[in-house]
Amino acid sequence: MTASTPSGRSAPRLRADAARNRAQILAAARAAFRESGTAVPLDEIARRAGVNIATLYRRFPDRDALVSQVVVDGFSLVLDLARAAGRTAQTDPLAAVESFLQGMIDNRELLSLPLIGGPMTSDPHARELQQQIAATLEDILAEGRGSEALRHDITAVDLIATAALICRPLPHLPPGQAATLATRHLGVFLDGLRPEHTRTLPPPPTHEEMSAHLVTEETADL
Repeated sequence: MTASTPSGRSAPRLRADAARNRAQILAAARAAFRESGTAVPLDEIARRAGVNIATLYRRFPDRDALVSQVVVDGFSLVLDLARAAGRTAQTDPLAAVESFLQGMIDNRELLSLPLIGGPMTSDPHARELQQQIAATLEDILAEGRGSEALRHDITAVDLIATAALICRPLPHLPPGQAATLATRHLGVFLDGLRPEHTRTLPPPPTHEEMSAHLVTEETADL
């Protein structure tokens, strides 16, 4: 995953123990946010991470900084997956889409994002990453439309929404059953991308319309 800070600057190199503490704090925060939302006490996140609260505050000065980093890390991972898939789009666009979505399923434990029940953030770097993800996915779809390998009415929003749906936690199912269902749903979706479709779809929301609901109130007018 691409290392970055919420502001978009490259993160300074940390000592091995500091880097380990930071990774443990972020992993604990992701799990806690998925289970209890962002109001979970920071003391509890520190306890799960196996560090004291002072160590947490050295890495993240407040709750907003921690939330922002969790979201930015998630979007950075999604962008890496989209770019990796894009490298095969010219030769096999459908396989590129499958690679992206399967990568999302395989890494869903590392994702804590607004569309899958995770927190929202006002950090501008998160918005920038969302836009890059949408643009990368649109490039993949353009290859598919041009080669007649994909139906023409599918947009990046459809891929993003589908990824969010198949990555949502299914807490009352054993992990094996949840993974099987996700794989089945992915197969159904991929078959629906082929151009021999029989249904006319309603107009999709634009990426701007959808992302407008995934920001905090302070940045809604940006």
